[in-house]
Amino acid sequence: MEINGVLIDDTYAEAFPTWICRVIITGVTRGWAEKAALEATGFATSAIGCPCEAGIEAYLTGEETPDGRPGVAVLFCVGVRVKKGENADEVVKEKVKHVLIERIGECILTAPTTAVFDGLPQAALRVPVKMNFFGDGFQERREVGGRKVFAIPIMGGEYIGEEEFGAVKGIAGGNFFVMGEGQMAALMGAQAAVEAINDVRNVILPFPGGIVSSGSKVGSNKYKALPASTNELYCPTLKAKVPHSKVPDGVKAIYEIVIDGLDAESIKKAMKVGILAATKVPGVRVISAGNYGGKLGPHQFRLHELF
Repeated sequence: MEINGVLIDDTYAEAFPTWICRVIITGVTRGWAEKAALEATGFATSAIGCPCEAGIEAYLTGEETPDGRPGVAVLFCVGVRVKKGENADEVVKEKVKHVLIERIGECILTAPTTAVFDGLPQAALRVPVKMNFFGDGFQERREVGGRKVFAIPIMGGEYIGEEEFGAVKGIAGGNFFVMGEGQMAALMGAQAAVEAINDVRNVILPFPGGIVSSGSKVGSNKYKALPASTNELYCPTLKAKVPHSKVPDGVKAIYEIVIDGLDAESIKKAMKVGILAATKVPGVRVISAGNYGGKLGPHQFRLHELF
């Protein structure tokens, strides 16, 4: 298959389950809400070594937020392993709660003018996040936009926040590769993909600028203790050194777009619009995707089926 003269590899992206909370952050301006969101989603690129994967999902108008102020919706994606005999819901709640307490308490409560609301109020699984104790007994219960919140007195005025958040099982690791005849062609193609995906709701791109430069594989060929290592089959500089390299002739750089989302359909939509945007950039030669033969996760997004 070709789109705009760019070969679309007949392969699939392999993804895995994750637990997702959607947190709405509002501020006196969108800028202040965004500053808090960027801080709260730091060090959250990959489940390989980060406490969670996170990113900005959408910018919201006052008509879309409980307090009528501009806001930013962020997704926190938390990997949870449940051992035999454990209560799955309790394990999920404890792991997600730990992530939210750290992110909200250290990065959002501390930011000027912020308020926080649950972005998944209909989710069956509820995660308690008790921030009101920071008020040291001076906190007050309120209702804002039909939501039960706590008002915590702080030096800048008041912090307003809900203290229970919905969590749903989503998907992490949807992906595709942008392969270019040079580094700039591949990078511009990846940037075009990111810009298109930024308009899609219910998904995030957790890596810096939405683009992965150091794509990885599961495990390591040489160092058995590593959970992940460089994906040598897709390293252009190793094309002549690695048997069965998957770098096409004429390709000098490859960037990966990783997508986490609330559901499969949202990830498919994001992949489709991102790929279409990348194929319009001169110098982009091939679009492919990362799969690991089922070692990573049960979800498969076949590129040809997107179109």
